Amino acid sequence: MHFVGVDLAWGDRRPTGLAVLDEDGQLVSVATVTSDDEIVEALASYVEGDCLVAIDAPLIVVNKTGNRPAEAELNKDFARFDAGAHPSNTGKPEFSGQPRGARIAGRLGLDMNPRSGRARRAIEVYPHPATVALFRLGRTLKYKNKAGRDFEQLRAELLVLVSLVEGLVAADPPMTVGGPAWTGLRTAVETATRKSELRVVEDQIDAVICAYVGLFADRRPEQTVTYGDFETGYIVTPALPADLVPAPRTAAADVGAAGAAIREYAEIQPQLRLATDQFVQLVTAILDEAGINYLTVTGRAKSVSSFAAKAARTVDGRPVFGDPLREITDQIGIRVITYVHSDVQAVADLMEDQVVVHDDRDMGRETASEGRWGYASRHLLVGLDPAREGHDEFALLRGRQAQIQVRTVLQHAWAEFEHDIRYKGTIPDEYVPDLDRRFTLAAGLLELADREFSTIRDRLQSGMTGPSDEAEDDDPRISPRELAAFLAGQYSDSGWSRTDHYTWISALVLELGITSLHELGETLRSVDDEALKERMDYRYPPGAVRRLDDALLWVYGDTYVDLRANADRVPALRARLAKLRGGA
Repeated sequence: MHFVGVDLAWGDRRPTGLAVLDEDGQLVSVATVTSDDEIVEALASYVEGDCLVAIDAPLIVVNKTGNRPAEAELNKDFARFDAGAHPSNTGKPEFSGQPRGARIAGRLGLDMNPRSGRARRAIEVYPHPATVALFRLGRTLKYKNKAGRDFEQLRAELLVLVSLVEGLVAADPPMTVGGPAWTGLRTAVETATRKSELRVVEDQIDAVICAYVGLFADRRPEQTVTYGDFETGYIVTPALPADLVPAPRTAAADVGAAGAAIREYAEIQPQLRLATDQFVQLVTAILDEAGINYLTVTGRAKSVSSFAAKAARTVDGRPVFGDPLREITDQIGIRVITYVHSDVQAVADLMEDQVVVHDDRDMGRETASEGRWGYASRHLLVGLDPAREGHDEFALLRGRQAQIQVRTVLQHAWAEFEHDIRYKGTIPDEYVPDLDRRFTLAAGLLELADREFSTIRDRLQSGMTGPSDEAEDDDPRISPRELAAFLAGQYSDSGWSRTDHYTWISALVLELGITSLHELGETLRSVDDEALKERMDYRYPPGAVRRLDDALLWVYGDTYVDLRANADRVPALRARLAKLRGGA
């Protein structure tokens, strides 16, 4: 199936923008043509099969004067955002006969009834209200050439729109515009020197928005509104968010702080994606080095559209963020999922020790302090510590901050499901109280489950003091399961480590020539655990594997550092060895 956007010019001497998306939302074609014949020829291959053609032009006009009912209805919602529709009536020459949009739809053999559900259809759309709804704009972007708007303003606003469209890759449904054609459009805007050059690009970008509205209407019908009807004319657009309010009109004459911030964010977002990957690697390395058990560490750089929506927020008509680039602190987001609640605190303590924590909010505690159950997650705002700031490998992270969300797998499940239901679905008003009650009940049950999981782990750990009865095989290593049971007894005050870490440390133990738990136990007898902990000065509860790692470093010193399996962490081990020796 193809989703086609047509930014139709009023006459056949002015440019018409065309854009085509495939069924996955990938932009496959974008072009500018003029005549009806050129439009039909350009689109013929894309509309042979299932298709939805979204046309920015009236398809049905029967009223003799004034607005069509569809325009009057749409204007009630969108005129205050400067996104109202111009009146269409048969008193205007362009609508005195068959509208051009209907003529094009007819030549392509498309059904124009928005309710028909047929495989090959055309619908009327309007980009201005669509952009307000999709990007949560306080007012429309002023990229159209009108009196009082100079070239620089037009280009700046069009660049904002380009960035917002690119951000739809993270929307629902997603649209991907990457490719030479789109890159050419962006470059044309950036290098334009005249308004006429912007106009050619503008038509094609509007066509892409039209195509996306078609995709959106097909995939998100519950969030789509059809103003008017087939008999008197209609306009299809994404629904206006209920909480969106217009920006002050005094700010509409220029790009404003939000627009400038969005443009700059769009420029730096590719770097932020790279920085996000590095932050994920850093956090993962810190957790692994400490031996703390976790399920996953993931990250994302905030999409341009998400940043734009947040930057454009207003309260009582005034912007929420005076300096969006500085005040929106979740541009880089890292999420650490743990198994049990005690590990959430362990991760927070570890981050406090290893990086600079600018802010620490326990959302679960804040919720509980209000006497209710609900969203629970630890939010840390972190930056590089001074020691890492000076290393070239962290150059991309200098001066940047990341928000780290730490939560248990159960807390994560609740948060994701609640977010999907509340923000991606439509909840009838009469269902809201009951759903609120059920979400609260689920949150309370999950908190109890988290506590029980912690208790189960603690009891298992205290009871795991010896090897299992598993049959031996030809592998000379101590099995990871037996090693886990042994360490649970050896370090009963430490948390479990990741499963793969037991396998890793087992290989190190073998490289030392230790092949049995008895040998390992004899080796560890020479370790003064209390002195070791004092010299290491743990600021966080280290996992069992980390405790064994430090104990082997205590016993074998440089020999342990020089093991082949430790080649990738020699600097870290030497730093730890210096701490152990420095306390002697």
